[in-house]
Amino acid sequence: PVAFVIVPLFGFANAGVSVAGLGLADLFLPLPLGIALGLFVGKQLGIFAAVWLCAKLKWAARPKNASWVQIYGVSLLCGIGFTMSLFIGGLAFPDPTRAEAVKIGVLMGSLLSALAGAAVLRFARPPIRQK
Repeated sequence: PVAFVIVPLFGFANAGVSVAGLGLADLFLPLPLGIALGLFVGKQLGIFAAVWLCAKLKWAARPKNASWVQIYGVSLLCGIGFTMSLFIGGLAFPDPTRAEAVKIGVLMGSLLSALAGAAVLRFARPPIRQK
C-alpha cells in the first residue's frame, strides 16, 4: 500500500497542481501537450531504441526471461519521471504563469506512461524458454 498509494499521493500533493477550473481544452494547449508527449513518446522510443541497439551490437544481453514486449513495457514506464520532470520544467520555464501548464503536462505524460506500461506488461507473454 505504501509504494502504490501513499507515495504517489504524496508526490501528487507536493506537486501543488490546482485542478480547479481546469478544462479539457487546457490539456491540449501546446506547452502541456508537448511535455506530455515528450515524456510519453520520447522516453519510450529513446530507451527502447537504446536497449535494442545495445542488444543488436552485442554490447549488452537482453535479460534471459524477458521478451521484447516486456522490455517495451518497461520503456513505457520510464515516462513516469515525475520529480525530475517537474524540476527540469521549472528550470526551462521559470515564468510563474507557465508553472501550472508544466505541472499538467508532467502529470498527463506520467499518467499516460503508467497506464500504457501497466497494460503492455499485464498482457505481455514471456518468451518461450529454451532448454
